[in-house]
Amino acid sequence: MPNPIADPFVEVPDTDAQSDLVLIEATPEGAVTVTMNRPDKKNAFNAELIGALRENFETLRDQETLRVVFVRGAGGAFSAGADLEWMREAADQTEGDNRDDALQLAVMLKHLYDIPALTVALVEGPAYGGGAGIVAACDMAIATADARFAFSEVKLGLIPATVSPYVVAAIGTRMTRRLFASGEGFDAEFARGIGLVDQVVADTAGLEGARAKLVADVLACAPLAMGEAKKLVDEVAWRPVDHALMSHTAHRLAAQRTSAEGQEGVRAFLERRKPSWSD
Repeated sequence: MPNPIADPFVEVPDTDAQSDLVLIEATPEGAVTVTMNRPDKKNAFNAELIGALRENFETLRDQETLRVVFVRGAGGAFSAGADLEWMREAADQTEGDNRDDALQLAVMLKHLYDIPALTVALVEGPAYGGGAGIVAACDMAIATADARFAFSEVKLGLIPATVSPYVVAAIGTRMTRRLFASGEGFDAEFARGIGLVDQVVADTAGLEGARAKLVADVLACAPLAMGEAKKLVDEVAWRPVDHALMSHTAHRLAAQRTSAEGQEGVRAFLERRKPSWSD
């Protein structure tokens, strides 16, 4: 793996998932856009799309030079959830087959969650079911005013099981219980109010403007430190602030201070220059 201080180049994932189902764009500075590309189906999930996303997210998860990964849908729709034909096939499968199928979705979401860069959902149109789950699994989300969300699985006699850990983490248990049990739809402003979305913009042009600003902001951040900062949240969440936790956080800070990025960042600050990763 290249040293991110010396070489910030980001490779486009070279996997079997490089197909028309998932489009990848990357910049040398470390900004990657992952586009779900089934616009005729409003980017609804089937086994093939889930597999393509899983492979690409796994590849991106292992690239330490990334700064930001955007996830979006082609054709003005984020994702309408499960593809009807895929659901029809699942209804005829055994419980074991359905478990294996669902595990692929769970693994895909975990690979997305584990990407060390900042992950951002760019949401237009519908984000239903697993699509809303992707929004929750990202670190943040920006949505157009016309975006719509729902966890409507109960209306089909199902439950939003694989997305549930990320939704609970994003919006809390009480609101998750309400939305999972009622299956109700909600708009972008409601999503912002409950913490599923961070910013609402008027339209696609606003989305592109917000995206460009975010890229500019993260280019000032050290790539490895971004990943370590995200790991730190999971390490300390819900733990009591006792001696063990204080010792752990002190160790983490000391390790980062003596790392190559930590040394470069402090020297750059003292010398009143930009650190090498922001050149």
